[in-house]
Amino acid sequence: MPAGVVVIGRNEGERLARCLACVPGRALVYVDSGSTDGSVALARERGVEALELDRATPFSAARARNAGFRRLLELQPQLEYVQFIDGDCELAAGWLEKAERFLAENPRVAAVCGRLREKHPQRTVYNLLCDIEWDAPRGEARSCGGIAMMRPDALAAARGYRADLVAGEEPELCARLRAAGWRIWRLEAEMAAHDAAISRFDQWWRRTLRCGYAFAQNAALHGAPPECLGVRESRSAWLWGLALPLAALAALPWLGVWALLILAAYPLQVARLALRGARSPTENWWHALFLVLGKFPEFAGQLKFRLERQARLIEYK
Repeated sequence: MPAGVVVIGRNEGERLARCLACVPGRALVYVDSGSTDGSVALARERGVEALELDRATPFSAARARNAGFRRLLELQPQLEYVQFIDGDCELAAGWLEKAERFLAENPRVAAVCGRLREKHPQRTVYNLLCDIEWDAPRGEARSCGGIAMMRPDALAAARGYRADLVAGEEPELCARLRAAGWRIWRLEAEMAAHDAAISRFDQWWRRTLRCGYAFAQNAALHGAPPECLGVRESRSAWLWGLALPLAALAALPWLGVWALLILAAYPLQVARLALRGARSPTENWWHALFLVLGKFPEFAGQLKFRLERQARLIEYK
């Protein structure tokens, strides 16, 4: 049986319309997390099964995917595969068939993804950063993102995504899948185009803060060896986002302005990363600059995780 599709979204508007249009002829469920822009009506007008999550429970992508998965299996109990996609994305032509074929030929692979591209990488540097981030190595992987095709039996055995996670739910799920003996794979094939629509610095800051939150959260859940999920990233955020600035301040009484030389580590790190980049020089320097600058919102995300009593959705749009 062809793969079914679960789309999740919140106030995606026309992006959602394009997303739904790219999966004709498939069992399709749309799950909405409190949209106020008519997204649910838009989906139903197109004949799509649409679920609205109860607003009394905090929203999360994990919760939405679980709800969509359950409803899809109610509609198609014999479904062999399920494709998850966000409402701001459009699947590439032929991707579903390629992913289905790969899973059929590789019975120990629980999840497969492909090349995710930013739809408008040249509009803003923030969109470009997303496109670079998603250009991950092909082959066996430790995790996939939220856009992937999965085996329902593997997902059900893992009890789905952890619905209480507001970020980083995909690597957390993949850690559990791998611990159960499953494999994760990333193909060379084009999978989807993503419309990040990040045009402002504050949007980039919130998105990167969410990454820091996810690193801290996953380190708390799966930080022990051999998984060590999120540990390296968390340590990096604390080093560059807090330890180095504090070291410079602490050295001021003894070294005076010379203590500020400690902060030279930041431009040196930018240069080191840029010179190692695999893209054009301009893209490499932008990427390196924001990787280093991103340690500050990542550290803020680490703090947010430790101080927050009730996890809340971290949005950037």
